[in-house]
Amino acid sequence: MLIREIDPAQRADIDKFRTQLDLYLKGELDEDVFRLFRLNNGIYGQRQQGHNQMVRVKVPYGSIQPDQLDMLAHIADTYSRGWGHITTRQNIQFHFVQLEQVPDVLEDLASVGLTTREACGDTVRNIQGCHLAGACPFEVLDISPWAEATFRHLLRYPYSQRLPRKFKINFSGCTTDCGQAMFNDVGIIAVGRPRPDGTVEPGFRVFFAGGLGANPHAAQALEEFTPREDLMPTIEAVLRTFDHYGNRDNKLRARMKWLLDTMGVDELRERILKERKFLRASTTWSGGIPEYVQEHGDAPAGVSTAVEPTPMGWGTNVTFKHRDPYGRWEDANVVRGVAKGTVSAYAYARLGDVTSEQFRALASTQRELRAEVRVTNRQNVVFRGLTEEQLPTLYARLDAIGMAQPGAELARDVVSCPGADTCNLAVTQSRGLASDIGRALEEAGLADVGGVRVNISGCTNSCGQHHVADIGFLGVERRAHGKPAPGYQMLLGGRIGQMEVEFGQKALRLPAKATADATVRVVSRFANERQPGEEFGQWLDRVGGPSAIAAELKDLDDFPTPEERPDFYIDFDETGPYVAEVGAGECAGA
Repeated sequence: MLIREIDPAQRADIDKFRTQLDLYLKGELDEDVFRLFRLNNGIYGQRQQGHNQMVRVKVPYGSIQPDQLDMLAHIADTYSRGWGHITTRQNIQFHFVQLEQVPDVLEDLASVGLTTREACGDTVRNIQGCHLAGACPFEVLDISPWAEATFRHLLRYPYSQRLPRKFKINFSGCTTDCGQAMFNDVGIIAVGRPRPDGTVEPGFRVFFAGGLGANPHAAQALEEFTPREDLMPTIEAVLRTFDHYGNRDNKLRARMKWLLDTMGVDELRERILKERKFLRASTTWSGGIPEYVQEHGDAPAGVSTAVEPTPMGWGTNVTFKHRDPYGRWEDANVVRGVAKGTVSAYAYARLGDVTSEQFRALASTQRELRAEVRVTNRQNVVFRGLTEEQLPTLYARLDAIGMAQPGAELARDVVSCPGADTCNLAVTQSRGLASDIGRALEEAGLADVGGVRVNISGCTNSCGQHHVADIGFLGVERRAHGKPAPGYQMLLGGRIGQMEVEFGQKALRLPAKATADATVRVVSRFANERQPGEEFGQWLDRVGGPSAIAAELKDLDDFPTPEERPDFYIDFDETGPYVAEVGAGECAGA
């Protein structure tokens, strides 16, 4: 792999981590102080306690290089358990890394230009962006250089270090909103406005104060149109306003969405715009087009007149025209329609997991095809900048490593947070449920159903983004026959797109071991009853909404006695009786 010269600022971070870790291990640094320090460096403790750590690697807007993929394989084999996990925020996580080894991990990552800095803690988190930015036939602007410029501006930025709570920024290049801008602290969508001469000026619509968690909030529009030269000051103004007025006394009410509730949208908007107005006086004022954007350009990919653009976004219905494995992969996983004649194709990562062997093979394939690669917010990998002639080669390479299933926009592409496998806050084994749902859909012949997304979180904090799924589940503790048991709350009808977000509505609670059956029933009914072009949410409304579906599933909300079905009282991937063990939250909810 290519070893790069380590950035001096990153070298200083690593040296400081070594020093602070040494003081902590000697008992000379307070536990709470060190905890805050390591979280700001992207390291948090697991429920296994001891010195087991999760290392979160930032992959801004999902863009990754082959030498970095090779390094991720090395990290997985040398320090973790042989595989990494793609998150819904385009990070890569490694678990069971020993605390004493973290400085070496940081140094290895830095040697290929990767960092964990501010991947956790009360900081500006990884900057997300649409994984097809620069390769999307519908985009107004390529947001990739804007996301990169934002990442560079805010990394180690003073206001990013000790915020009232975490702060999330997402970019999308068009209103399809594959970057999921509408439920973040700052969501940015490229839009156009007409000029007096009849041409269209590309710019942005900026949204603020959105969030998921136990109390989801839709982001609100700051203004009708933000010119390109004003975008960076606008982002910084929202960040500064949050820093000034965010709740530092109550972590449960500290996210920016709570400012919206306490101030009201008009006052909060006014304060942000006032902050931006006077930001020019600050030494950090970053107005104008960022140098990185000027250097790399942000022109959209354009639409081809020779090929009909592949539908994208929420509710996309995949039509299978072929029966052979390659043809079905091409039908489901290939995106066409870019004016410059290139195509993109997805590699399916089941549950977001990628083994070290797969990391290395992806790197090798990226080099062979000279392609761009990005990880997606649905925990997959996309190859971009391909030619039609390269598609069979890519398929063969992916098939050899078990990543060639048709997965994009299909029911089998179940998204899950890590759950109680490693997270202190989770009450259920969400990964185990995701695997069980995938199995049940495959057995029922429903895994290839398009236009339905299933997301699972192991608790209310929505790291699995269950609120914005067609079918969402969040882990809950149930009690039956005097015993605790794993369960899930089903939500139906979440979606995002066209600068709107709808959060799923509660349907019913289910035993964990009956949840896959419930999913199969809902997906089956949708597949059999939907009308041509009908999206899941439209079908749901037509058949009576979540309450009507819940009524038909009520028979599944039944716990047999422990003697009849002891497995109902044991969570997935566990061997003993279920216990809802919730530790001190470090990453998501506290």
